[in-house]
Amino acid sequence: MQGKVPTREEAYRLLTEYNKNDSLIKHALAVEAVMRHFAALFQEDVEKWGVIGLIHDLDYERYPDEHCTKTGEILQEHGWPEDYIRAVVSHGWKICSAVEPVERMEKVLYTIDELTGLIAATALMRPSKSILDTEVKSVRKKWKQKGFAAGVNREVIAEGARLLGMELDEIIAETIKGMQTVAAEIGLQGEL
Repeated sequence: MQGKVPTREEAYRLLTEYNKNDSLIKHALAVEAVMRHFAALFQEDVEKWGVIGLIHDLDYERYPDEHCTKTGEILQEHGWPEDYIRAVVSHGWKICSAVEPVERMEKVLYTIDELTGLIAATALMRPSKSILDTEVKSVRKKWKQKGFAAGVNREVIAEGARLLGMELDEIIAETIKGMQTVAAEIGLQGEL
């Protein structure tokens, strides 16, 4: 593992240098929060997991056709540790990356990246427009509606759950809990 361990502040600066789109920044904050939540759940390095979640879509706004590849290059240029870079690049496995998620941290990122989108869309459909009262059963109902949040790759989420050896409902519940910790920052506090 070479490279200086990046701080959350450095990661956020880099994220906002490459991304101006509010939705992309909110997505990064949601994924960061969920990664931190899962790290605590698994007694792993909360800061490391959070930073990786925050930076995972670094290249998406500027280089959508080179997603993951460009992030790897940018992070290398900034001297990030190899394991951070590998984790970030692995979240695009089978979509825009050949790097398979093998570490638990990589598997969580791979699984919850798409899932946060489905959960956010579900929360916005609630009368409260809030993540704070969003339930697993609501997300499962929307999961079955292929036209709902059609851009969310449900196969990736299901495969991630298999990789993690966890039940999908448990992953959804824990992802909701993680997102609830940043409800206001991601625009999902709603009207509760």
